[in-house]
Amino acid sequence: MPRLLTRGDLDALFEPAACLAALRHGFLTTGAATAVPVQRARTEPPLFPGTATASLHVVKCAGAGSRSVMCLRGGTNGELLALLDAATVTAWRTGLAAALGTHVLAHPEEGAVVGVIGAGPQAELMLRGLDVLRPYGQLLVHDTDFDRATDFAVRHGGKVLGSAAEIASAADIVLLATWSRTPPLSLADTRAGQHLTSLGAGEAGRRELAPDLLDAALVVVDDRQLVPGTGMLALSAIDTTLGDVLRGDHPGRTDAAARSVYAPVGLPWQDLALAWLAYRRAEEEGVGRRVDLLG
Repeated sequence: MPRLLTRGDLDALFEPAACLAALRHGFLTTGAATAVPVQRARTEPPLFPGTATASLHVVKCAGAGSRSVMCLRGGTNGELLALLDAATVTAWRTGLAAALGTHVLAHPEEGAVVGVIGAGPQAELMLRGLDVLRPYGQLLVHDTDFDRATDFAVRHGGKVLGSAAEIASAADIVLLATWSRTPPLSLADTRAGQHLTSLGAGEAGRRELAPDLLDAALVVVDDRQLVPGTGMLALSAIDTTLGDVLRGDHPGRTDAAARSVYAPVGLPWQDLALAWLAYRRAEEEGVGRRVDLLG
């Protein structure tokens, strides 16, 4: 019988360091050539610990509103292993993969000031991932909802600023997680040596960084083929992928004065990586409940 894992179950099962390790492993072992352009319903998964290549697959089944179900199946016989809350899995992999890209590309100084623009759940998980990966200095927060920004700042010991431009002026690392249709930041708002991570690249109409800023920066994505036509980036703006940087196929940022941007769209194997991690731990610890779909 498949195991049912709710949002509460998954939040208890996911441990940022383990999730980050699985995501890093996936980036190292999965190249852009394995992705299916535009159609994000399937992908060849990397080899995760405890599996054989392509031994699992994961399918998202859309539901009402933002709720959907993720089905984890064995690839050899199609056995349904687990039903997971897809929104929770996707939120975790989105935020933590963005944290990994930020850590790899940003300057390594321990006292770097981190700025958050858009104080929602994805920013929360980006920051949780960054907490695991590196020490940093002051935290600055901005959101169009002042109360939400204040709550975020209180939880993380940060300070609220009144605009995105103020964040960019003061921060060494800028994390953007908004639904803005008009870019809140352009080249003039930023400074040399800064790193920016934008979660708006994969959504049609979503624009967090202006074209002049993207033209001036080293732009890194998670997959070249899924970017064109889905958001703010054109293929010509992309310099390399995070996998290439992690594998040493691209040097990443080589100039301390250069700006860098990480703009992920999110990949199916990332859902699989975290779904498999959660399932294995749930099996070990008895988390969730078995569901007899034929009963």
